[in-house]
Parts: sequence; C-alpha cells; structure tokens
Amino acid sequence: MGAETSDDSIFRGYRGDAPEDSKGDLIEIPLPPWEPRHNEPLDIKRRRLLYESRKRGMLENCILLSIFAKRYLNTMSETQLQQYDRIINEPSNDWDIYYWATEAVPTPEVYQGEVMDMLKEFTKNRDHEQRLDAPNLDYLEKESQ
Repeated sequence: MGAETSDDSIFRGYRGDAPEDSKGDLIEIPLPPWEPRHNEPLDIKRRRLLYESRKRGMLENCILLSIFAKRYLNTMSETQLQQYDRIINEPSNDWDIYYWATEAVPTPEVYQGEVMDMLKEFTKNRDHEQRLDAPNLDYLEKESQ
C-alpha cells in the first residue's frame, strides 16, 4: 500500500482493507518515515529485530520471520542487519513482505539484496520443516547465560 517515491523510499500510508478502486472515498493516513538506527549496539539491534520479527500484523509473517530471525540474526553482519531492519520495518503493509518473500510479486529494487535473497530461499523450505508456529523464546534464555 505504498507508492514509490523518487528518492528510492516507499510512501508509508494506511488505507485499511478497502478495495483499490474506492480510492476517491478514502483518506490515506501517512505514517512516519522509517529511519535507520545508526549507532545502535549490535546486541540490542539483534534483540529488537528478533522481537519485531515475532510481533507482526499477520500470523504468516510472525511465523516466517521469527523462525528466519532465530536461524540467521546471530550470524548477520551489521550491513545485513540493516538490510533486514529495512525489509521488515519500512513497508507499511505486512502482505507486501509476505508476497516478496514467497515471490508472488517482484521485490522492489530498494529491498533487493543479500538478506532478501536469504529470506526468499528460506521461504522455499527445501528441507520441508514444519513451520506451524513461532519458536519458543526459551532459546533466548540459553543465549544470555
């Protein structure tokens, strides 16, 4: 639910669940722009992204992103963490993220990159893992000990 702008960012707005052809009857509510968090300590960034991966607007992304985050966040470089942060936090519509990850629609250029490639490959689930629920949080306790 956002139109790309010329500065390579995405317009963040909310229209609700109304059909596209009813645009004239709706008011789009602008959302604050996504801002990268520079100078955020990596351990804090990883924990924040893990939480944000789990707490999504739709269950499908909660499961997909939380399992992906559990598997990859601890090994991601600072650049990869920044890419992931942008992918999961800039778009205002969780369905966009889901459709890009499942390759149902093309990923906009601004989100293309190593982390999106990792997410797309992970989404294919080539090992046929059961992914029916977000992982338990007990592994966080083990890591902090």
